[in-house]
Amino acid sequence: MGPLLVGNGAGFSGDRLDAAEPVVRTLIARGGPAAMTFETLAERTLALGVLARETNPDAGHEPALVPLLRPVLGLCLSAGIPIVGNFGAANPRGAAAAIARLAGELGLGTPRIAVVEGDDVRDVLDDPRIVWEGSARPARPIIAANAYLGAFPIAAALRAGAAIVVTGRIADPALALGPLIAHFGWNEHDLDALAVGTLAGHLLECGAQVTGGYFGDPGVKDVPAPEAIGFPIAEVAADGAITVTKADTPGGLVDRRTVTEQILYEVHDPAAYLTPDVTLDITGVTVAETAPDTVVVRGARGHARPPTLKATVSTEGGFLGEGEISYAGPNALARARLAATTLRARVGALPVRLRIDLLGLQAVLDSDEGARGGPLAPDGEVRVRLAALAEDRATAEAAAREVLSLYCCGPAGGGGVRTAVTRRVATTSALVPRDLVAPRIAMVSP
Repeated sequence: MGPLLVGNGAGFSGDRLDAAEPVVRTLIARGGPAAMTFETLAERTLALGVLARETNPDAGHEPALVPLLRPVLGLCLSAGIPIVGNFGAANPRGAAAAIARLAGELGLGTPRIAVVEGDDVRDVLDDPRIVWEGSARPARPIIAANAYLGAFPIAAALRAGAAIVVTGRIADPALALGPLIAHFGWNEHDLDALAVGTLAGHLLECGAQVTGGYFGDPGVKDVPAPEAIGFPIAEVAADGAITVTKADTPGGLVDRRTVTEQILYEVHDPAAYLTPDVTLDITGVTVAETAPDTVVVRGARGHARPPTLKATVSTEGGFLGEGEISYAGPNALARARLAATTLRARVGALPVRLRIDLLGLQAVLDSDEGARGGPLAPDGEVRVRLAALAEDRATAEAAAREVLSLYCCGPAGGGGVRTAVTRRVATTSALVPRDLVAPRIAMVSP
């Protein structure tokens, strides 16, 4: 069996909309079997999709789904390159309907679209076997609870002839592992093969992170033309070799450093990276540069999958009131500190959790209590930021409004006020026994 090329066109919700087309054109130019993946779903993204669907039953999927797929849908369908994406979020069927409409608008007919369902586990959360982070079920109202599904439902959909597979919550590496299972015919007992496919998916899942994005550090780690960075492609061979390259664009970089960083990204135990399909062991992995922008990865090993599935449980998190104001010029720091003191005195009586930062000076490294301190420049430019977490919107609005009042009630020279109030989502994790989760696929178009 020959290798399979797997490309990636997005690493998160909000990624570049023009990144996928060069990947697809590169896959077509190289020839041979290929698949295209899109990873757009973070932990809170799905809960935000649930909130969006509350007000619009057609919403809840990736908001940029149509502009994300418009440049490549026709290319993939004509070249026989299946598309797999978790852009279904909280509404996979809504996403499938949007893709079908887009295909119609582009004159592409009606592609065969499958959705993977079953990740919603809100109905089973009372089961006593569930292990909760922090040992107890959250007291706040639950918005969403979604288990991370594995790759075999994706593979089943592709084997059934799906040109596009839409998922909700699924393990990120499964987006690439699914097409690899379908291509090579692996089963759940092929642990080393599943480990190879999982590692390939892990390398691809964050998009440009493995091709120089989130890597550049001028003079230390230089990346050519980051404005035109090429997104990644992995060629997976039957012997377990993973060759990482990128789209044919002027920008980006694939070398031993970028690949090693991505291999270690979000890995707690290199000997036991837990996924729904396999426990990945990367302790014996080798990384070798074989040509410019070409790295070969070998040595992934697999062990039995865990008996439970991780679920992300999202709850109501209150409301976040925010406000910012800037001070510049002589004595700017003293005026900014006076603004912060004034805000603490005004907002301190409200039932909020309060944080005030002097941005550009210490905010990134400071605690919520502002305990870091230290010598700071008295002049220049300082931006004061208030963040107040409240149980209700009115209280959050009252806190944010105090920043606005500094225009005339605060120190001299304040300007550039921005305020916002945001409904907040909190998340926790749980381990759910596999028998409580029932993945399924549905063909929603012929």
